[in-house]
Amino acid sequence: MKLEGKVAVVTGAASGMGKAIAELYGKNGAKVIVSDINIDGAEQVAAGILGNGGTAAAVKTDIAKQGDAEGLIDEAVNTFGTLDILVNNAGIMDNFEPVGDIEDALWEKVFAVNTTGVMRTMRKAVPVFLEKGKGVIINIASTGGFSGAHAGAAYGASKHAVVGLTKNTAFMYANEGIRCNAIAPGAVETNIGASMTGINQFGMSRAGLTHGLSPRTGQPVEIAEAALFLASDESSFVNGVVMPVDGGWTSAF
Repeated sequence: MKLEGKVAVVTGAASGMGKAIAELYGKNGAKVIVSDINIDGAEQVAAGILGNGGTAAAVKTDIAKQGDAEGLIDEAVNTFGTLDILVNNAGIMDNFEPVGDIEDALWEKVFAVNTTGVMRTMRKAVPVFLEKGKGVIINIASTGGFSGAHAGAAYGASKHAVVGLTKNTAFMYANEGIRCNAIAPGAVETNIGASMTGINQFGMSRAGLTHGLSPRTGQPVEIAEAALFLASDESSFVNGVVMPVDGGWTSAF
């Protein structure tokens, strides 16, 4: 029970990596706010945690909306009395467009979810952590957050920004008991592809050259295990790290 008595918010937790993280946190004693725009899925995940003897509540959140992102932190505090762990997992893909083909609307949508929503939940959580004198932030970035072409220009840029935000936050609040790390998953079997609306064939052909080097696809629980380590006291001296969890994919670059 590595997270006994802790309160955790996990965004994008109705499926995939977020679901696996929420479930594993619940098994390890955390009280979990299961956040997702898909409230039916979030409620199913929360019900599963409750059914296994854990504690959870589902919250509908459109992370691209400021009121939802900030209200999520208020909801955690109002429901469970505090907040200890924030996992920013919610994210969407672009359509593999290179910069010459990206449209403003998609660029802004990808950044709203992948970057601005992350900043807003962090901004709202930090005062809670400062008052407590401790707190943990885990941002789900991507190998595309430090590599050039694992997706399109918008996705890659948004995840690079998350990496920068993670490192800046880690250093700024290092003396305040707040740790901020990121996980950079490689190819993981989730439904994030459902957010694509039409693949850019040129962009996909270029990105596919790097994808062909991935040893295998990962399972969501493999990301969850890394998120459990970073949330627990076992990682008390780990701060400002971007941890690739990719089966060795990016070791080739």
